[in-house]
Amino acid sequence: MSSLPSAILLTRKLSALLPASARQLSSTPRLHFDKVGVIGLGLMGHGIAQTAATAASRDNLHSSIIAYESDQTFLDKGRDRIQSSVDKLVKKEKMTVDQAHSLMKKITFTTDRHDLHDVDFIVEAIIENMDLKKRLYSDLGKECKPSTVFASNTSSLSITQMALASGRPENFVGVHFFNPVQIMKLVEVIRTEYTSTEVFDKTVAWVGDIGKVAVKCRDTPGFIVNRLLVPSLMQAILLLERGDATTHDIDVSMQLGAGHPMGPLHLADYVGLDTCLYIMEGWVKDFPSERAFVVPELLREKVAKGELGRKSGKGFYYWDGEKRGDAVGLDSGDISLE
Repeated sequence: MSSLPSAILLTRKLSALLPASARQLSSTPRLHFDKVGVIGLGLMGHGIAQTAATAASRDNLHSSIIAYESDQTFLDKGRDRIQSSVDKLVKKEKMTVDQAHSLMKKITFTTDRHDLHDVDFIVEAIIENMDLKKRLYSDLGKECKPSTVFASNTSSLSITQMALASGRPENFVGVHFFNPVQIMKLVEVIRTEYTSTEVFDKTVAWVGDIGKVAVKCRDTPGFIVNRLLVPSLMQAILLLERGDATTHDIDVSMQLGAGHPMGPLHLADYVGLDTCLYIMEGWVKDFPSERAFVVPELLREKVAKGELGRKSGKGFYYWDGEKRGDAVGLDSGDISLE
């Protein structure tokens, strides 16, 4: 009995000397998604494709990543975004040239949706439009092999509605990544009442395998983060709307009093006031009895005037690209506390 710990230690040491591929073959095989598809290579999608390709090239997790856009121009932009991100990692010596080359070779860029027909797992990251997503999933349900698992990266739309549209709700989950995908560790994994336990567990495991931290949630408006975050942004806007406090003081209060990295009005500007309005208006429409869901009139007014925050150069703050300036009304007397 006394020799058992030594034998285990010796086995571990010998295993550590083997190449990663050999260690994988010598251990109990772990079920995983071999071939992964990503639909939409915009802000979120290109990051998801890059993250999956990194795991594929580094850990041999996937045989290939199929990156799909319906339009060649958007496909080229997505490829350029990934290449630019990888080049920066090489420049910062966080990745070698060979590793960068291996990563890019793992990705097949295509405008032919048929290339997705035999993938094991598809992450969709197209625009937040339910009708568009439903049509896409209805088509994918007919075009992909029966075992393909579909996963939406939506931040606020109903996973259940998309799952039912796909015709295979048991093989449908939500995987909500955060921006920038390459840096942010959290991924919300969402299940509906129809999602099979096997598919859900396999997706949670996949999130961990690509180097992220998975949190589990049922299909509820906003899931975890946005369900807590977006109503709090609305409350900050209501404070400002009522004249209870200034933009500056609201944001500084949450930074210094609650330890937040940026204040709620700063964050709303960064996300986009039109995006905030779209999310909350959808929730108010779908869940009219939920008292936490309210749309401030000030938010409607700003969006109507084209003051969308960072993306338009003006929201609750003035913006110069990514650089935030002074609060709107800070010196002009737009807001007064009397």
